[in-house]
Amino acid sequence: MRVLLVTVGRLKAGAERDLVSRYIDRAKAGGRALGLAGFDTIELAESAARRPDDRMAEEGQAILAAVPAGATLIALDPRGRNLTSEAFAERVRADRDGGVPAVCCVIGGADGLADVVRSRADILLAFGAATFPHQLVRVMLAEQVYRATTILAGHPYHRA
Repeated sequence: MRVLLVTVGRLKAGAERDLVSRYIDRAKAGGRALGLAGFDTIELAESAARRPDDRMAEEGQAILAAVPAGATLIALDPRGRNLTSEAFAERVRADRDGGVPAVCCVIGGADGLADVVRSRADILLAFGAATFPHQLVRVMLAEQVYRATTILAGHPYHRA
């Protein structure tokens, strides 16, 4: 099963990009033995529309176009559910074992996610009530993807 990160906006060179790369590389290495592959990041251009609703709509269409058919869509949204790392890993395991072709984790643009993306999402995931910069959210998501691989592998990286 493929694991994809779809993000609106490009992550510039720097510490955050380095951390994302480190976690994704670790996930790739550990994920192979678990039947997980890809761990690709698809960076979508931010919309240049003037109105926030128009930006969200344009970005939403681009997001949905990047999600493979049959994929589970996990959208990061501050109104979403807080999941433990174990619950996130269990969802990845269940999708893999259920023959789902891909899990696609989505981070929207500065204005948030279009309703069309939120309604398509299988899970709306929140990393708490606080607001975090896009760059840090991407690091946190990459780390959770890596952590899921370690949980599924029974690796000691994850300690409750």
